Formats: sequence, C-alpha cells, structure tokens
Amino acid sequence: MDSMKDTKAITVSGITKKYGATTAVDTVSFSVDEGEFFGFLGPNGAGKTTLIRMLTTLLKPTSGTAVVACCDVKKDPAAVRREIGVVPQAMTSDLDLTGYENMDIYGRFYGLGARERKERIAYLLEMVGLTSRAHDLVAAYSGGMRRRLEIARVLVHRPRILFLDEPTIGLDPQSRHVVWNFLDKLTEGDSMTVFLTTHYMEEAEVLCSRVAIIDNGKIIALGSPSELKAGIPGNDIISLTLGNISEQIMTKIQGLPFVHQVKTEDTSVRVYVDSGATNLPALLDEVKMSGGTVLSATIHEQSLEDVFIHYTGKSIREEEARKVSFFVGAGIPQKWGR
Repeated sequence: MDSMKDTKAITVSGITKKYGATTAVDTVSFSVDEGEFFGFLGPNGAGKTTLIRMLTTLLKPTSGTAVVACCDVKKDPAAVRREIGVVPQAMTSDLDLTGYENMDIYGRFYGLGARERKERIAYLLEMVGLTSRAHDLVAAYSGGMRRRLEIARVLVHRPRILFLDEPTIGLDPQSRHVVWNFLDKLTEGDSMTVFLTTHYMEEAEVLCSRVAIIDNGKIIALGSPSELKAGIPGNDIISLTLGNISEQIMTKIQGLPFVHQVKTEDTSVRVYVDSGATNLPALLDEVKMSGGTVLSATIHEQSLEDVFIHYTGKSIREEEARKVSFFVGAGIPQKWGR
C-alpha cells in the first residue's frame, strides 16, 4: 500500500466544543490525507465555523483531540501555527503597499532570510500571474488579483496545510476560475494539503477529492463527490412546480416504479427518478390524471447541491454566505493572538 496514503495531515478524534448548554460541535471525527484537497460544507449554524477555528488554534476544544500538520492543537498550538497558512474570507492585504511588499512583510514575520524571501516571492508571484504587477500598489489590483495575492502571501513560509475560507466569494466567474486553476496546481507542485470551506457547490465539486457535510454539530456525510452523489437514490431529479398539491397526487407519484423519493416544499416537488428524460411524460400524465396542474418541469443530474439538500433538508445559497470571516485579525500573523 502507498505509504503516502497512510500519512495524515489532519486527524480529528471526538472533538467537541460547548458554549454553556449549547453544543456547537458534537464528537466529530475525521482525517485528511497529506496532499488531499478536502472540502467542508455546512449551513449557517451547523458548527463548521467553530470546528475550523479549533483546527487553526483560535478556539480550544472542550474535549477530544485534533492533530494538525504535526502537533496537537491544544498541547502545542504555536507549532501548529508555524505549519499552516490561513486565507480568511475578508481581504486583508494592505492597500497602501505593493504586492511584493505585502508578501515580504509576511515572510519577515516568519523569520525568512532576505535571499529566501526574494526567491520564494518571485516563484509565487509567477505562479499566480502577478509578476508584472508585483511593484504596483494593491489598491490598483482587481478583486481577483488581490485574492490571488492573498493566497500566494500565506504560502511564503511553505505551510504544510492551507486553510481557505470562502476563497472566491464575491469574484466574477472568470476570476473565480483563475483562482480554481491556481488552487488545483497547489496539490501538484507543492504537495499542499488544502482544507476548503465554500458555499459554491461547483467549487467543491471541481476542486475537492473528498467532501464532508456538517449539520447540527455532526458530520452527516463524507466521501468523494461521486460517492456522495451515488448515495442518493435515482440518477436524475425532476423538479415540478404545481398549481396545487394534494395527498392523492403525492401518493400517485410515489407509487410510480421509476420513482425513488419525493420531497415537497410549498408548491414545488423534487422527484428522484431513474432516466428522467424517458420517464418525464409518464410522471406528468400521472400528475394530470390525479387532478394536478403542472406549471413548470425541469430535469437535471444530481449534483453536490442535491446531496446537500438530501442530507440537510436545505439549500446553501451563495448570497447568504457570511460577509465577516471567522478568522479574526489581519492576514499577517500578529504573534498569533493569545
């Protein structure tokens, strides 16, 4: 067996965080392999924020353990901090400095020598396509350029694990894909382990080798995107908007041989089926014969969004993503707080 696959970048065992009578994270256990691109999804209030803050040593667990990169987050947080890079959701680069200066200051905080900083910064700026803009003020950068700079900046000290909080939120589609391409290269060139939180289902599907879904403080699903999608009954979803919904209509739909599952919300019905295009006419006929009126019908293959809805009963809406990052403080390490 490949020994690399046995090497864990993160190992979490029964980690719990309580705030008085409230349990934000409830005995969560999982591991992340070295070099893996791991995605973490969860609705607001699910415990995602609390868990990541514990992994990055910003919160102490109430119980349980987490080993990140090299050390226990409770016993040796300073050592963990030296081995990780954290890119918060909020932009934190200094607008009054150049891109190069932002990265140089970051390298100084980590004690890198002048020659090493110069070589490392040149390499990273080339990787993110900012060499020609290195000596321009960051205030003149576009949103996509600034995000690429912030990711490059936290890589100056060669962290073993990169934590990303909503790295492409607020970017236009073109800039988002540029960042995706860069992130995809990280696990190849630097054997970087990446831990991503995102509200963009497509982002998780494109980048992540495995995804964990957390809800009510517990991980409720974990696997590769293809494994998670395969775990949902039916290979297609037919979404119907009906003029009226009755118990008779629902009973008739659920009784069709190609239907695996039916979920309703107001006048919308999600029907998990085999071969949606082939079976759509029969489904519509059954609804009409049962006294229903179909206002619209759409078919799509299952996605991570459907997996999320299947397990949590709700949808992640990108526009509802938090505007305030859960990583406090500026992007440059400030003696790492307390």
